[in-house]
Amino acid sequence: MNLNAGDVIFQLIMFLFIFGMFFVVFFVVRSLITKQQQPNKSDDIEQKLDRIIEILEQDKK
Repeated sequence: MNLNAGDVIFQLIMFLFIFGMFFVVFFVVRSLITKQQQPNKSDDIEQKLDRIIEILEQDKK
């Protein structure tokens, strides 16, 4: 098997490109999943704040 430097460099670049594509897909899917979970977190925070407001209003009475 006789490879010259150009072939080796090309193969390395293509390997890195394919490896990079997998990372991009992974991070895009992960960011989409975390975006779907954020509204749930904000709903939880809103419910907790509503509960705190109720408690504070009861203490004023």
